[in-house]
Amino acid sequence: MKNKALFRFQTELNIRFKKAFLQAKKLEKAAEWVADCISKNGWIYTTGTGHSHILAEEIFYRAGGFARIRPIFHEALMLHQSASESTEFERKPDLAAKILNDYPIQKNDLFLLSSNSGRNSVILDFALEAQKLGAKVIAITNLTHSQQVTSRHSSGKKLFEVVDLYLDNCGDFGDACLEIEGLEMKVGATSTVMGTALLQAIMVQAVELLMKKNIIPELFSSSNTDQGEKQNQALIAKYKDQVKGL
Repeated sequence: MKNKALFRFQTELNIRFKKAFLQAKKLEKAAEWVADCISKNGWIYTTGTGHSHILAEEIFYRAGGFARIRPIFHEALMLHQSASESTEFERKPDLAAKILNDYPIQKNDLFLLSSNSGRNSVILDFALEAQKLGAKVIAITNLTHSQQVTSRHSSGKKLFEVVDLYLDNCGDFGDACLEIEGLEMKVGATSTVMGTALLQAIMVQAVELLMKKNIIPELFSSSNTDQGEKQNQALIAKYKDQVKGL
């Protein structure tokens, strides 16, 4: 029974969770930066390319999540219009700077970036441009994968080499982790589930830090509870004109 793929996948995830949370000091530092950003009325910007954009969605307009989050959902970098073309767009130099022209990133803001490979031009340019504007930049990436590939950015660097803080999603090279007998390639990608866990860990720790300073942060609730919907309507009314996609 335990040899079934689903149980082996569970084991692989458990191994990665234990390893990922050994980065406690980095997670705590990231949470401190998030809490500092919120306490100063800064904005948390977040984006990712390809499947990594899911991590930006994970913390945006989320039950128990901060209201002061500005996601960057650029359709050409997402999957719903053309998944294959998104692969080409994430390699385009200077695209990130054009996208960021629509977002007033400044000092006291924080940028959370997600990229499994951390090798493509757009994601590195997001980081570098945000730093120029005074924001701290945190990345979630796959260190094992990133260290085994070449950069596609003009600097020759990978994402983990340019950001202020990075967290390893503890994935395998190529993301998929599970071998199936008779199949050459692995299956079972782990970057999304690991990335969302790391992000939520940062967020809950940041909330705790704020509460210890007697700062009650603005948080969304589940809109599928009556009280939550009322709370959310007030936040939506306040931030609708300030947050694209809200």
